[in-house]
Amino acid sequence: MSQGNEMAQGQLAALDSKQIMLIKALIAAYDILLEDFGRISKAIDQAVDSIDFTSKSDHMKLFGSVDGEASAQLMGLLQNGVEQRADGTTDLPSDGLSYFLSLDDLLNSFNMLGNQILNLWNTFLMFHRANKTKIMEFMCDAWANDRKAEWSIWMVYSKIEMPHHFISGVDESSYQGIRGKALSLRKLNVNEDPAQSAAMRAELHRRSIAQMRINNRSLQDMHIFGDPSRIPIVILERVVSTPLRSTSGHSYFSHLDLRNNTGLFIGPSIGVGKKATGSNSQQSSRVLKIVVFVHGFQGHHLDLRLVRNQWLLIDPKIEYLMSEVNEDKTYGDFREMGLRLAEEVIAFVKKKMDKASRSGNLRDIKLSFVGHSIGNIIIRTALAESMMEPYLRYLYTYVSISGPHLGYLYSSNSLFNSGLWLLKKFKGTQCIHQLTFSDDPDLQNTFLYKLCKHKTLENFRNIILLSSPQDGYVPYHSARIEVPHASLWDYSRKGKVFLEMLNNCLDQILAPSSDHRVFMRFDINFDISSQGRNLNTLIGRAAHIEFLETDIFARFIMWSFPELFR
Repeated sequence: MSQGNEMAQGQLAALDSKQIMLIKALIAAYDILLEDFGRISKAIDQAVDSIDFTSKSDHMKLFGSVDGEASAQLMGLLQNGVEQRADGTTDLPSDGLSYFLSLDDLLNSFNMLGNQILNLWNTFLMFHRANKTKIMEFMCDAWANDRKAEWSIWMVYSKIEMPHHFISGVDESSYQGIRGKALSLRKLNVNEDPAQSAAMRAELHRRSIAQMRINNRSLQDMHIFGDPSRIPIVILERVVSTPLRSTSGHSYFSHLDLRNNTGLFIGPSIGVGKKATGSNSQQSSRVLKIVVFVHGFQGHHLDLRLVRNQWLLIDPKIEYLMSEVNEDKTYGDFREMGLRLAEEVIAFVKKKMDKASRSGNLRDIKLSFVGHSIGNIIIRTALAESMMEPYLRYLYTYVSISGPHLGYLYSSNSLFNSGLWLLKKFKGTQCIHQLTFSDDPDLQNTFLYKLCKHKTLENFRNIILLSSPQDGYVPYHSARIEVPHASLWDYSRKGKVFLEMLNNCLDQILAPSSDHRVFMRFDINFDISSQGRNLNTLIGRAAHIEFLETDIFARFIMWSFPELFR
């Protein structure tokens, strides 16, 4: 008989602990909803007369029939919770809530709490219907800010000076002295390969993440937080400027007074952009935003769909073009591919301009480009076409994903170089000859050398270069438009020609044609350990294709800097 009483008391205690936790959860839900309601009301500057956001639920009123001592004990249980022992029993008194409340009082407490939450929720729903646009904008911004803070775990920030080596108007002997001076000022370690250093830096950061205890209760993509050590590491370089090189060749590395506290690159003409002016009709007119996505070698027009999807989430109003004109035609001459892309883009822009003009005033156009691999060379070739000249003033953001902007002149991947040699030998691919500077005996007559002279980057407001030290398909320096490690002591004609190409590209980025230009480099370090050692990882194809098969890196970058994509 006594054993039966003990079992009954144990069941009662377990039931009562759940009741206490339920009351505590209902009170917490009410207080959280009230706090968030007040925060939203304040953020959109819309008052709610029927709600006092400074006072929370009066919990003592829930238990009106409970005497003072018992009420204090009950509130202690609600505030401190119910501790559970290892054997499953609790510290709750043997008679449980029945010591404090009758069954009617318990039901009344549940009803009162439920009614309070329901009334507050209904008030919020009516408030939301009346202010849905402002509330959605506030919540989207709050979500983006929270994600930016969380995702910063996988992002490493740094700031560097724009590397600029000046060789204009000097002879060969002066060229060597200038190069030595530039290298000395940069304090480069010639025994340190930049790609290997970047990979090691990312690996050290990945190991530190593995030691973290990430516990986030907010709504989140659990694919990211499932195994943090498998997520790409993104190393951001905010590039600050040095002045344009002078024609005399003697103004090396003199520093500007950088007044931009953000650390982002501001061009020589420092400013914050032009303010919108005009009548009310101009302010209410539309800005046409177009983004063109260009695939790489033997690519498909949907290769960049994951990046496109993230861009659409940030700005659903964009018009996008997934270029198709060069599918199955990437073996040919870059000039032909660029011409086809220029014609496709112009036709698309005109079509969207006509449609926008019919629906209202067209105030401005923002034309952005995203390229993968040799798609970036195709983009720059298209921008060099004379027919694109009227549209250059609309250029906005340029995202280069592993683009060989400086070709393969200093490619260190011997396996991949052998593959390029076979393609040139047996396939006769003109674009490979152009990328490897074998399309003309004179390097200064090659396609890429001439392309770097065209001002294909000068008119963009935002220039973003994505690279990966694991990518063996595109030389690391070429994707980043910087000096390669192998060229540091190359005083031959090849080294001089390469340096001229680099200068021409960087001069475009430094050009004062834009009031406010942002220039950033992003190193993406993927976790490809699960793929093991195979041909793809050996030749660097795994990382090159990973840009297309995952969008986590794009999510980190685009939501951390949404102003560049709107």
